Amino acid sequence: MTWHHALGSLSLDVPRIVGIVNVTPDSFSDGGRLQSIDDARRLIDQMVAEGADVIDVGGESTRPQGAVPVSADEELHRVIPVILAAAADHPDLLISIDTVKARVAKECTDAGAAIVNDVSAFRLDAEMARVCAATRAGVVLMHSRGDVADMATYAHATYGSDPVGEIVAELGAAADAAIAAGISSERIVLDPGIGFAKRSEHSLAALRQLDRLVALGHPVMVGVSKKRFIGELTRQTTAADRIAGTVGANVAALDRGARIFRVHDVRPNREALDVAWAIAAAGR
Repeated sequence: MTWHHALGSLSLDVPRIVGIVNVTPDSFSDGGRLQSIDDARRLIDQMVAEGADVIDVGGESTRPQGAVPVSADEELHRVIPVILAAAADHPDLLISIDTVKARVAKECTDAGAAIVNDVSAFRLDAEMARVCAATRAGVVLMHSRGDVADMATYAHATYGSDPVGEIVAELGAAADAAIAAGISSERIVLDPGIGFAKRSEHSLAALRQLDRLVALGHPVMVGVSKKRFIGELTRQTTAADRIAGTVGANVAALDRGARIFRVHDVRPNREALDVAWAIAAAGR
């Protein structure tokens, strides 16, 4: 399986790591960590050295408590310098922009981003699908409900007897709409949206039954890094202490068909996924 994007394609014959670069003051795990462009460059250098295949730059938080939407101007002010610096420092590095705004997606792809990661799966901006089709960007469609302010809360975590079936159906519809808007199927990656409009039991079910999402035929990315359900399972109340739990969840997701992993901490996930993949490959 191969993921096509604005600058070419990425083979998914091995697990791929997406490093999270949040240039926000309020993200749940690393908000405010990057105070300058040099801070961001050092983090990206480290992620590349540790084995990241993609970096995902975000300028608007969707934290579980108190997320505040920002204007397109403010978001661009935060992310464009990072994208330009990353493209200059690492010409072969794939850059993703994490945004729900079509204008931000367009200006960031013009600046060098090859992928658009939309946590609303194109729900929140009617122009997003058109922009992504025109730029030929690779896209990540993530399952969520609600808007930026409340999508990571429990406000919309209402499901019937088969929550995974609902998640798969909603993402399948989003993928079909993207294709109808002119985005080719091989450019689409699906993300179950762990922790977004989901209580812990919903997130666990989505990971446990990930094969149902894989069956839609698109590559699957998971973003479990330091999420609340991991804290509940490991009794770690601080996000920074949830690295081991994150690694465990990612290895389980790999076994169930995920091939792309969005993480804050590249090295431990890179090493664990490479070992798990080698063991699985040896048994084929």
